[in-house]
Amino acid sequence: MRGILLMIGATICFSVMHALIRYLSGELHPFEIAFFRNLFGGLVLLPWFVRHGLAPLKTERFGLHGLRAGINVFAMLTFFYALSITPLAEVAALSFTGPIFATILAIVFLGEVVRMRRWVAILLGFAGTLVVIRPGFESVGPGALMVVASAAIWSCALIVIKVLLRTESSVTVTAYTVVLLAPLSLIAAVFVWQWPSLGQVLYLCAIGVIGTIGQLLMTEALKGADTNVVMPVDFLKMIWAVTLGWFFFAEAPGLFTWIGAAMIFASTSYIAYRENKLRKSAAAPPGASGPGPDSAAGHDTHSRSESV
Repeated sequence: MRGILLMIGATICFSVMHALIRYLSGELHPFEIAFFRNLFGGLVLLPWFVRHGLAPLKTERFGLHGLRAGINVFAMLTFFYALSITPLAEVAALSFTGPIFATILAIVFLGEVVRMRRWVAILLGFAGTLVVIRPGFESVGPGALMVVASAAIWSCALIVIKVLLRTESSVTVTAYTVVLLAPLSLIAAVFVWQWPSLGQVLYLCAIGVIGTIGQLLMTEALKGADTNVVMPVDFLKMIWAVTLGWFFFAEAPGLFTWIGAAMIFASTSYIAYRENKLRKSAAAPPGASGPGPDSAAGHDTHSRSESV
């Protein structure tokens, strides 16, 4: 129950952050908003650095950390721009595709084995994506394509994280994420820079703080309960997005957005369920029942960060 409640809090934080980004993008460029999200979000974690010091930054794989951060920033910039031109409900629906892309990349680059049931789930997820954007029936907006592209790019970052975690601690991976995201996102922000007003700074600070709190809540939720227990709660982001979009932006999602979102989420929830089950089987003591038919034990492609 604690994990579920923490996950509910995380979905509220992420949805409010997305609504604030959409509102503020009418005044500031999304790339600049992304920089301040990372800057203020990083400041929230300063007590964490006080506790751990500079020891987590010791690494022999700085290049790989830099690659991960670069991919992460690219995904974030794409997502933030999509938020500025796409209804919140549509963004929420299509953002669920991330674990689907991560599963496919894990097959290609990490040699994970995926059998029939998860392939069906993957195909269901992509079918749901087509239901949301409906190519051939209406013009596909650039925002929808950018959300899907952002999910695909972020899944590449997940693969790099998996490779890093073979030799690096999660503390080191987190430390370099905090240290590198702000300066990398500043590079893009410089080209569209305008000095924000005091009121805008307050909104930007709220975006950074709320986003980081959402990350921490999601991490604690996944730490305190099984993935297949807490991740179904993630669908609440769709509910919050619809509510905020309707109240503040007069956006009303169509029936196909709901149907497609349900299909995508069913797909990712099953992927999370299978991987959680396989991870438990792999960790079982000798003599316990072994992995099931989808033997991708040891990897969790559903683990994802709402760094966007």
